[in-house]
Amino acid sequence: MYAIVEIGGKQIKVEKDQKVYVNRLEGKEGSKITLDNILMLDNAGKILLGNPSIKGAAVEAKILKHLKDDKVIVFKKKRRKGYKVKNGHRQSLTQIMVEKILEKGAKPKLEVKVEAKVEAKESKPIKEKKIPVKKPATKKPAAKKTIAKKTVAKKPVAKKKTKKS
Repeated sequence: MYAIVEIGGKQIKVEKDQKVYVNRLEGKEGSKITLDNILMLDNAGKILLGNPSIKGAAVEAKILKHLKDDKVIVFKKKRRKGYKVKNGHRQSLTQIMVEKILEKGAKPKLEVKVEAKVEAKESKPIKEKKIPVKKPATKKPAAKKTIAKKTVAKKPVAKKKTKKS
């Protein structure tokens, strides 16, 4: 059984007990995470496709450690200009281990809606001031007219005959 999961904008194929490196995830080492953006599931030949994701399916994983990838050297040069820039970059990664792939029965995330309570206070209404707004000039400068020159085909010039003596 395997699943194709979207993690951090990337699609990754995962199987049970597989270790995967992904872009840095929030969470402490040893904590469990649930990935619910499952794009495809394959269960012994039975394939489920999501539109765009499969509802009720989830992948449970455990964060093993946070680390950095190997250094990538970025070197820029423009020849004959004396321009050279050398930079390095190390991508932050998280190593996760897939523990379970749930086809159905994943707990949906509960969305908590918080209503803001407005305390009613007796106060005077605020007077609004109207400020005149100046509109920018909309006149456009007159476009210059270009006159196309007529091209006249030149006639071939006859060669002058010279007398040979």
